[in-house]
Order: sequence, then C-alpha cells, then structure tokens
Amino acid sequence: MLKLDGKNVLITGASSGIGQATAVRFAQEGANVAINYLIDADEAELTRKEAEGCYSALGIPERNAIVVQADVANEEQVKAMFQRVIDAFGSLDVLVNNAGILKPQASHEIDMADFDRVVSVDLRGAFLCAREAIRQFLSQGRGGVVLNNSSVHQAIPKPKYVSYSISKGGLDNMTRTLALEYAGRGIRVNAVGPGAVVTPMNRAWIDDPKARAEVESHIPMGRAARPEEIASVFAFLASDDASYITGQTIYACGGLTLYPEFRVAWASGK
Repeated sequence: MLKLDGKNVLITGASSGIGQATAVRFAQEGANVAINYLIDADEAELTRKEAEGCYSALGIPERNAIVVQADVANEEQVKAMFQRVIDAFGSLDVLVNNAGILKPQASHEIDMADFDRVVSVDLRGAFLCAREAIRQFLSQGRGGVVLNNSSVHQAIPKPKYVSYSISKGGLDNMTRTLALEYAGRGIRVNAVGPGAVVTPMNRAWIDDPKARAEVESHIPMGRAARPEEIASVFAFLASDDASYITGQTIYACGGLTLYPEFRVAWASGK
C-alpha cells in the first residue's frame, strides 16, 4: 500500500542529497512531487525523471513531478514557487523544508554577509516556506504537514559553524512553536535531525578516507547514513502512520545524540 498516494508535496533543495532522495522516496509512495532547486537545473531534472520512473514502475502514470526554481530566502520567489505548485497540482498536502547551506569559519573571523546568508536560507527560508504552506493548508481547510530538515546540531554545538548551529536551533523552536499554534487546525509540524550523511554537502570528508574514518569513529553505529535512510523518516512523518505526532524532532543520527564519548565509562570510576 502506498503511504502517500495522491498527496501533493513540495520539497525544497531537492536537486541533490537528502532532498533528492526524499523526492524519489515520496514518488515511490505515490505522491506528486515538486522539486525545488536554486542553481543546478540539470540535477533537478534528473530527480524529476527518476520520480517519473517510479510512477511508471508503480503503474500510476497519472502522477506528476515538476521542477521549480526559487531562492527560499527570497520572499517573492517563495510566493511565486508556491503559486506554481498550486497551479500544477491544484492543492498542497506536504511541505518538506530541506534547502540548507553551511559555511565553516572560526566564529571571531565570520564575515557577516556569510553569517546572514546561512541564517537567511536555513532559518528564514524555512519559515517563509512554512508560512506559505500553512496559509495554503488553512485555505484548503483540510490540514497538512510541514517537515523540517534540521540536524543533530540543533542540540549539539558545532564549533566553526555557529551560523548553521544557530539556524538549526531556531528551526527546532520554530517546529515546536508552529506545531503548537496549528495543532488544533489539523496541521502537523515535525523535524528530522540527521547526523553525518553521505551527501555532496559533506564531500570534503566523504572523499578523504582518513577524514571519513575520523568522522565515523564518533558515530556509535560506526558509519554515516545514506540519504535514502533519512528520506524514509520523512516519508513516515508525512504519512498517516505519524498522524498523532507533532512538534517533534526525530533524530536519524546513528546514535550521535547519545553522547558517544561515554561508550567508555571513563567518568564512572571502576
């Protein structure tokens, strides 16, 4: 049974990584998917074609996948993106706020333009999209789902990534605030908190065997996640299987939030 059959879904930042895997997984569950991208139109088109391949394999050619360009930090572009999706699908059931960037830099050396850009995309952009989705859900009168791609770093500090960590901490509070505000109107708001994931954003350590071993040595499960593993959590939270869950962050992190340095009881005496 398809968990999202006929649902209309918008996924931001869906041309690669977790967003791309999520678009494909939602298509596998029977959803119409709108694939947002900012720069890489070719990758977004490949995602669309993969989604259409899922529809063919399932025998549901009436489903639709579209590509829509927008900078989620730009209010007018966000509004235009939502209008394009509504024009194509007629309605919206699920928003996945996945678009995100990061820029490592020592906190005392941060250029404020870089700081502002990360916060604008990762937090302000997520709110702009959530606001437009909620407006649409309320106008439709049948509820909806907002899902935010957060991070273990909404709770775990990440030196040299202060703008990213601040954004994810804010995203955690935004998730809980919106969930509380709209719970009585049939709108569920949740987040997924990935740990280390094999995506283009993490290419620097993925392609360096020594660096990857160092990263994975801190993960209790001993490996980084595949994007598809994170996508499956989004698919669950978007489905009716999660109908009584709101305001939560589900950590899909291989145990990173379990204080992995305490695998050895170094602070417990004998």
